Amino acid sequence: MAKKAKFDFNSFVQELKDTAISKSVDLDSKIERRYYLIVCEGEKTEPIYFEYFQKRLPKNIIKTIEVKGEGDNTINIIKKCIELNEERKQNKILPNYDRVWAVFDKDDFPDKNFNGAVFLANENNILTAYSNQSFELWYVLHFQYLLSCIDRKDYINILTDQIGFKYEKNDEKVVKILFEKGKVRQAIKWAKELDEYHIKNNTSPSKSCPLTKVYELVEELLEYCKIDIK
Repeated sequence: MAKKAKFDFNSFVQELKDTAISKSVDLDSKIERRYYLIVCEGEKTEPIYFEYFQKRLPKNIIKTIEVKGEGDNTINIIKKCIELNEERKQNKILPNYDRVWAVFDKDDFPDKNFNGAVFLANENNILTAYSNQSFELWYVLHFQYLLSCIDRKDYINILTDQIGFKYEKNDEKVVKILFEKGKVRQAIKWAKELDEYHIKNNTSPSKSCPLTKVYELVEELLEYCKIDIK
């Protein structure tokens, strides 16, 4: 039986304060306020990226959680999403999450587990921002279109050429360059084209390569950004 996380009263009080402050932030009246839970698997690449967004959004609108996968079972991240969402629903003070997203990669996970994770998410109203093969594909699309299913190691080489120094996971400078020199909205456009290509060919998630659904989450978050992002 998994141990329950120790209750942190100070963090709880701070979250209440942040929620109260966030209600005073002016948003375009046409934009519906939503509270996001983003659960990321693996290294800190994904959390660092979404934390960048977090600094540019109304306070407390996003909560990013990093979860370590166990063995070859990427389904665990979906189970974690379900668990955290249910915990929030039991909280009578904090608002429920409107959107729960799981961010994970195909990597070397077996096709059965990867497809199973997507299916389990759909069955439980969990949104998936998965990438095949890895999250770095989303980064690559900020600079160039890619239709070939190349090894994820080649993503690193492409990014190294584009950013001007050796790409390293978990490097916050890379995220800054993506928004300053890369083209986020162009990346969304190209990611949509890849998605439409695989939908047209009725390809399963595990066989849809290259593909990144991160664009769907980013497109939503851009609605709330305090600064204009090209």
